Order: sequence, then structure tokens, then C-alpha cells
Amino acid sequence: MADIHITLPDGSSRTLPRGATGADIACDIGPGLAKAALAVKVNGTARDLSRAIEADAEVEILTVKSEEALELLRHDAAHVMAEAVKELYPDVQVTIGPAIKDGFYYDFARAEPFTPTDLEKIEARMHDIVARDEEITREVWDRGAAIQFFKDMGEHYKAEIIEGLPADEEVTLYRQGDFIDLCRGPHLPSTGRLGKAFKLMKLAGAYWRGDSANAMLQRIYGTAWPDQKALDAYLHRLEEAERRDHRRIGREMGLFHMQEEAVGSVFWHPLGWRLYRTVESYIRARLDGAGYVEVNTPMLVDRALWEASGHWEKFGDAMYTAVPRADGAAEAEGNRVLAIKPMNCPCHVQIFRQGIKSYRDLPLRMAEFGSCHRYEPSGALHGLMRVRAFTQDDAHIFCTEEQITSETKDFCELLLSVYADFGFTDVIVKFSDRPEVRAGADEIWDQAEGALKDAIAATGLDTILDPGEGAFYGPKLDFVLRDAIGREWQCGTLQVDFVLPERLDASYVGEDGGRHRPVMLHRAILGSLERFIGILIEEYAGAFPLWLAPLQVVIATITSDGDSYAQEVAEVLTKAGLRCALDLSNEKIGYKVREHSVAKVPVIIAIGKREAENRTVTLRRLGSKAQEVLALDDARDTLSHEARVPHSDEAGG
Repeated sequence: MADIHITLPDGSSRTLPRGATGADIACDIGPGLAKAALAVKVNGTARDLSRAIEADAEVEILTVKSEEALELLRHDAAHVMAEAVKELYPDVQVTIGPAIKDGFYYDFARAEPFTPTDLEKIEARMHDIVARDEEITREVWDRGAAIQFFKDMGEHYKAEIIEGLPADEEVTLYRQGDFIDLCRGPHLPSTGRLGKAFKLMKLAGAYWRGDSANAMLQRIYGTAWPDQKALDAYLHRLEEAERRDHRRIGREMGLFHMQEEAVGSVFWHPLGWRLYRTVESYIRARLDGAGYVEVNTPMLVDRALWEASGHWEKFGDAMYTAVPRADGAAEAEGNRVLAIKPMNCPCHVQIFRQGIKSYRDLPLRMAEFGSCHRYEPSGALHGLMRVRAFTQDDAHIFCTEEQITSETKDFCELLLSVYADFGFTDVIVKFSDRPEVRAGADEIWDQAEGALKDAIAATGLDTILDPGEGAFYGPKLDFVLRDAIGREWQCGTLQVDFVLPERLDASYVGEDGGRHRPVMLHRAILGSLERFIGILIEEYAGAFPLWLAPLQVVIATITSDGDSYAQEVAEVLTKAGLRCALDLSNEKIGYKVREHSVAKVPVIIAIGKREAENRTVTLRRLGSKAQEVLALDDARDTLSHEARVPHSDEAGG
């Protein structure tokens, strides 16, 4: 039998008999690797260690340290869970069970609902299966035989899956102990290699194949990690996420609420709207200082404009429309279909097109806090993080191609400065190139991608390639924040667009006297203000820095003797620009402090008879039991300085 030549990731090569397996290669390299091996990658494709390699190939042995290992572990955890369920509840049918972000799930068909107690039993049985260390073997079956096999077992969902496979696709089953499942693989060598770092998390409903016309199944979610330390860290992150949940904190602080009569829209309460306006005022001042001009465009725009821009074809399913009432006035208007804008860009082009623009007018940085609406499925809505009605800190920079680099550099500097002011300094930048479905010719995309690559090189920022994820009209940069507990949030974006100015006939007069198309840079820093505020609430768990806090100071009386002076203190601090409230209730001061601390008020000032006589205040900060006695004027100056809005001295206007 002829030998095969194996090339390893470090460039070295080995010669082995044809038909050697991944396990054989790992053993040939060394006993340590043989023990650690979980699977093998052959010419870029992950496979079982036991599969034979019949030709020369590039080979990588996968271990728990490999990038692909986590998905492999989670895939096997789903199969081990399915085996446990079948052992405990033999009448259950298993359907589909993939690895997903942070874990895995499996959907089961069962007449009786699973309970939390059932999850405990299933998880315990999974540990038993791991302890058995059952060998996992791959089998190739005849299609008809596999279908009949599963039908005979009463596993009709599995039979249906096989019937729907392409005719030329190989049917593979995996066996572990007495359990056998349909799967493409790959899998671990045995159940014992899964380890013990897994946990079943929750139950949910799921329609078969995601179609509401089909049967409702029961989905069990779990998580799996390489070791107990990683599992514990993940569970801690979940606890922290629950503690920081912006929906609960927003309710406790009285910031906002949402209700069925306006699904996906926010009812901002006074304190929440104060927070919103603080964020909006801050970013407006930063844009003023950076040379942006602010505009405002209609919310209802004729469908024809969205068709011309290409948004109707791309986003039509997510757009709301409005048709006039079917009366005489509507007939006079010709029953025109108006769309509620999902974004602002086509409207900004309309402003640009008014009058003649010269190259001397460029760059023109046009900003709008545009109120937009997009249809999101009800199941995707999530507090402030995913809504249907939102406002963007949107702007479009109309510039020449030569100005792309300088405008990109200036924008990135502004964006990173804004994020730092809000407390975010860990920022990931992703470069997204052309998607499969796009507008514009390839040469235009070559031009746009090249310009953006040159621009990002000038910024000196490191980027991660996110292939095929560009906007339908141009390549883009996405800016992803990493928050206090390690979660990632995509907020800012910069998109280079050569297409929309052409489609909507935007032009300027160049230095040569001829007509030229401007380049359009779509950009946002915060993105949706609603979502960014939700991120802020969770980042700070409601305990905002003083400049952001919707209520900065509460002046609470110890006894009624201090009422008059407390009112004077409130007036002094309010005139200094601080957001204050008075608490003159008859409750004890300890109770008041607890209540306002729960409400995340950064500063509580206690006023009693002594403070009134001495014209002082006793100041207590959120999270600290220490008290500080200051003269009223000193307290005013100290708090005013601490509450100063970052970069407020740089604002233009």
C-alpha cells in the first residue's frame, strides 16, 4: 500500500501508510498529543480521529486548545443530552441538536412537558454517560435502510430529515453505547472526553423546522466549556448580566416602560427622558464641535424615493407604510403609498441636491437625530436593546474621494473619544467587505474597498476582517464595545458609499468646472440612542457617573427643622446646573438613605438642625458609608465640577 504525505501546521511533514487515521498521526507525533487529541482537520475540514486519510493532505490535530474545540464539545454535549433523555424517557423523539453561541440545545417531541426537576435528572444522567466513557463511532448507512431504521424506532422526525437530504449526500449515523443518532459529525472519540464542565440551563418551546404551522417541540438549552473554571466564569457572567438587566433597573429607577399597545416602542418617564436628553445633548455638542450641521427630515416619505435608493427592495419587509384614508381627499392625492423612514440617508441626499454644490462646500457633514421605525419580529424585541421605534445619532459626510482618508481618520478619533467619555475604552474594529447581494458594479466596490482600506491604515487602528458583511451599497467599519462583564455590543459604523449618490443623482461642481459625484460616508457613533442607553444602564448597573445620572443629588431632611434650609440648598444647587430633588418626608433619615441608594442616586445630602445653623451640608456618596461635611458653597463648587459634561468646553454651535 502506497504511503501518504502529511503536512502539519508548522510546515513539517510526515510519511504514513495510506489509510492512516488522525489518531495514528497524533500517536506518530507524540504520546502527549495522542492523549490530548479530540479530532483532526484534513485540508481545512474537521473530521473524526478514527477516519482514514487516503491521500496527501494538510493535517492539524485538534485539542481542547484549538479554536474549533468549543463547538465540538458543545455538539457532543447535545448528543450526550439526547442519549440521557432517551434513557430516562424512552418514548421521546429526538429531532435536531446543534451547538450554538455559549452552548447547545436539542429539540424533543414529548407529550408531557419537561420540568426543572427533569432537567436535574437529565444532567445527572449525562454525567453518568460521561463516566461510562462510551466509544463514539461513525457509520455510513444506505439511505433507505436508515429511514426504515428510524421509523421502526418511532423516530419519525429523524426519518423525515433523511428523506429531505440531497440525493448525493452521504447518510452518516453516530453510535455511542446503545444510542444512535443521525449526524454529519465530527465527534469526540468517546463520551468521556466531554468532561464535566456542562450544565443544563432552561426549557423553551420551538416549532419543528421553525415553522409555526408545524408541531411544537420542547427545547432544552445547555452550556458546555473546556473546564470547570470556564463554566464558573460563564455562570458568573450570567449572574452579573441578570443583576445589570436594564429592564429591571429601568423599572426600579422609574426610567421607562413598554407595553402591548405600542409594541417595540418606549414610554420614557421623566427621569428616563432626562437621561435620554443628557446623552443626546452630549453627542449633539460633540458633533457641533466637529463641524457637523444638523438637519431634520420628514418621517413619511413617498415609496418612490425608497425604490430609487434601493432600500425598498432590500428593506421593504421591515418598513412600515401609511396609505391615506379612502375618501375624496385620498383620491385627490392619488392614493400614494408613504413609507415611515427606516433610515435617514435618502432624505439627506435630497437636502444635498438643493442648490448647486461646489467642491469648496465639501466635506459637508450632515447630522440628524432621526426618528426611524423598522419592523422587528416580536420574538426578537428585547427592552431597549431591540425596538421598532428608535432615534439614531445619524450623519452623512458628502466628500470627494481624496477626502475619504482624512474624514475617516477624524471620525475614528471622534468616536473613540466619545466612547471613552462614556467609560468604554475596549473597542474592536471590524472591516466588512462586499456582500453577496449588493448594489453597484464590481469596479465601484474595488474602488470603495480600496479607499476604506487606505483610510483605516492612516488611522493606525487594528481591524478584524468580517467577510461579506458590508452594507448593500458599500464596505464598512463596525465599532464593537466590550462592556464591564466582557459582552460585545456593535454600536458605531462608517460606511463608504459610491452607489447612492449615483442612484439619487447627487453631484457637485469640481475645480475643473465639471459635474462630479460626491462620495457618501454613512456614519453613526452611538447608533440607536435607545439601545445605547440600555447598554449604559447595564454597564453601570444604574449607578451612573455624576454627569450622566438623571437625578444627581437628593437633599433629604433629618428633621423638619431643616426644611427651610433644605429648600435653599436645592435652589443653590439647581442654579449651579445640578439635577436635584427634595425629600422632606417624615421618614427617618436611615430609611431615606436606603430608598435613594436603591434608586441609584449618586449623592445624598442630609440636612438637619445643625447643618441649618452652620450653613453646611452632610454629603454621602452612593456605595460609601463615609460622610463629608462641607460648607454649602464648597459643596456646590465640588459637585458642579464633578458633574461637568466631558468636552463641554469644546462644543461649537
